[in-house]
Amino acid sequence: MMGGLTLGPFSFPAGLLTAFAAIVAMVIVGERYGRKHGVQIERSLWLVIGIALLAARVVYVLRFAHVYMEAPLTILSIRDGGFSTAGGLAAGAACAAFLGWRKRHHLKPLWLAAGAGVTVFGLATVAGMVLPQRSPPLPQVAMERLEGGTLAFSGLVGKPVVVNLWASWCGPCRREMPVLRQAQLDHPEVTFIFVNQGESAETIRAYLTSQNLKLDNIVLDVRSQMGRALGSRALPTTFFFDAQGVLRGRRVGEVSAATLSEQLASQK
Repeated sequence: MMGGLTLGPFSFPAGLLTAFAAIVAMVIVGERYGRKHGVQIERSLWLVIGIALLAARVVYVLRFAHVYMEAPLTILSIRDGGFSTAGGLAAGAACAAFLGWRKRHHLKPLWLAAGAGVTVFGLATVAGMVLPQRSPPLPQVAMERLEGGTLAFSGLVGKPVVVNLWASWCGPCRREMPVLRQAQLDHPEVTFIFVNQGESAETIRAYLTSQNLKLDNIVLDVRSQMGRALGSRALPTTFFFDAQGVLRGRRVGEVSAATLSEQLASQK
């Protein structure tokens, strides 16, 4: 699922919004049924939700254990959006079944709530797959390089391309830069381009020097034209194009080593 919601400087990935909507649906249905029939299921309902979220994270971490083990503390940073939908659904269903078995009067409201959540999640997912989405091709433009000269995007077809929109004042951009730099070193078969949004060359150089950070393919986009061309005003946003210049993925918000590995694998 690509895209998300941008409100001013804040960006919300589509997956996060879908999960939130599903949880809201579960709570509303479960609590309304409980009030109507005199059944208190709030604790059981939130336990199901908590177990589902925990399992979704654990399964995702296990899937990319080789990445997370290089920096174990990143397991706790859920800002990367790394969750397994299948793992969460399976664990939530198992928890609801167990609680319903222990307290038979909780079984129906729990399953009704779970059904509402799954329905909302499923409908949102299907809508994201079926409804037309803006999927712009790799823009065929030439942009000024930080180190001088120009970079012509038209000459990039033939290799997967990752385009990162960033700025030095953006906290999430700063946090993800080391991850992107390491990926640039580890994946020479992929062209990484860092499109700075609206800052001067002097500001960018000062930031890179202060962070002792070396990045290849930094280009200047003083008027933020790339963001408009790709339909994103949120920072950071990372676009993943295949070797034919077709957009295959979009990550709104900070990437981690694991979520970046997941996106790069989908380009192959």
